[in-house]
Amino acid sequence: MRILHTADWHFGRTLEGRSRLQEQAAFADELVRIADDEQVDLLLIAGDVYDTVNPPAAAEQLFYETVARLSDGGKRPVVIISGNHDHPERLTAVAPLLRSQGITIVGQPAIEPVNIKCARTGEVAVIAALPYPSEARLKELLSLDNDETVLRSAYSERVGQLFRRQAQFFQPHTINVAMSHLYLLGGVDSESERPIQVGGAYTVDPRAFSLEGEVTQAQYVALGHLHRPQRVKGPGHIRYSGSPLAYSFSEAGQTKSITIVDLAPGAVAEPVEHYLTSGKPLVSWNIRGGYEEAIRWIEEGRDANAWIDVGMYLTEALTMEQIQKLRRAHEGIVHIRPIYPEIEETVEEIGRRSELPVEELFRRFYERQTGGAMPDDELVRCFLELIQEGEPHNEDDGEVSA
Repeated sequence: MRILHTADWHFGRTLEGRSRLQEQAAFADELVRIADDEQVDLLLIAGDVYDTVNPPAAAEQLFYETVARLSDGGKRPVVIISGNHDHPERLTAVAPLLRSQGITIVGQPAIEPVNIKCARTGEVAVIAALPYPSEARLKELLSLDNDETVLRSAYSERVGQLFRRQAQFFQPHTINVAMSHLYLLGGVDSESERPIQVGGAYTVDPRAFSLEGEVTQAQYVALGHLHRPQRVKGPGHIRYSGSPLAYSFSEAGQTKSITIVDLAPGAVAEPVEHYLTSGKPLVSWNIRGGYEEAIRWIEEGRDANAWIDVGMYLTEALTMEQIQKLRRAHEGIVHIRPIYPEIEETVEEIGRRSELPVEELFRRFYERQTGGAMPDDELVRCFLELIQEGEPHNEDDGEVSA
C-alpha cells in the first residue's frame, strides 16, 4: 500500500495581510498531480487544514474541492484529523457527505482506529488517528499540580494511553499506522506555528508511541503541527511532513515537501520526501548599500517571484516617497526594516556581553545600578547560589535526525 502523508495546509492564512490563496490552490493542484502520478492508495492529512476555527468561505471551498479531487470519486481513501487551528465540530459537520466519497474526518479523540481497505492490493490499514489532544478535547483535568514536569508527564501518559487503546487493534497481517497533531519532544519548530503547549507542558514524549511488550508496533507515525519536514527519534519511524508553504520568514530557505511511504504488513517504513515547487519562496535581504542598492537589486530582477523581508542599513530615515517607490517596484516586499549604526552597535554589544561569565555580568549590572559601587565577593556568591537554585533540572528531550 502506498501512503501519502501531508499536514498543516493552513488554508486561509495570509502573510501580513497578503493573500496566499493562489499559492495554496497551486499546492492543491500539485498534490493531486503527485497522488495521481505516484499511484497513491491512501492519503493522510495530519491536521490544520485551516488556519483559523472560522475560515473564510474561499478557504473552505478550496479544501472541499481539493479532497474531492484527491479521493477520485471514492477510489482513493483520504483520512483527515483536526489540528489545533481547526474547529473539530465544524470540520466534521460535512463528514456524512464526504464519507460516500471515501473521505474520513476525525475531529475528536476516539477509542477505535480507522480501518481502510486498499482496493488495489486488498491490504487493510489500521490507523490510530488522534486529533489534536487538547485538555479540553480530552475532557479531563490532567493534573492538579501546576509543575511543568508533572503536567508534561501526565499529558504524555494520557496521549500514550489513547494511542495504546487504538493500537490494540493492530494485527501482524494489517498495515499499522499512527497519526496525530501534537508537539513532540525533540521536534524543531519555527515562528509560524501557533504554540499548542503552555511553557512546554503540553508536549509529548516520543515514548508515548512505544508498545513495549506488544507483538505489533506502529510501522509509521504521521504527525502534523511542526512546519519543518523532519524525522523525530523514537520507536519506529516518526515523521512530521511539514507545511506545504513557508508561512513565516523563520522558514526562509526551507524546502517544502510531502512524504510517501510504501508499506506492507510487517515491513519497515522507508519514507521518501517529494519536494514541492508551488508557493513563493520567502527570502531576507540584508542590504548594506542603503536605498540605492535596494533599487539596483530590484532592477536586476533579484527574487522577482518571492516574498521579501528587507533589512536595510541606513544613516538617515527613508522618505515616504522612497518607501512607496520600493513597494511599487516589487510587490513582494513585505517588510522594510531600517538598521541604523547605533542599533547595530547595540546588538553587537549585547552579543559581546552574552559571552561574559555570569558573575561578571552581575558585577557590571550592580555597578551601573548603584552609580559606581562594586559588589563584594560574598554578595556575588549569594547571587550565584540563588540563580543555581532557580535553574530547572535538565531532561532528555529527545533528538532530531536529519
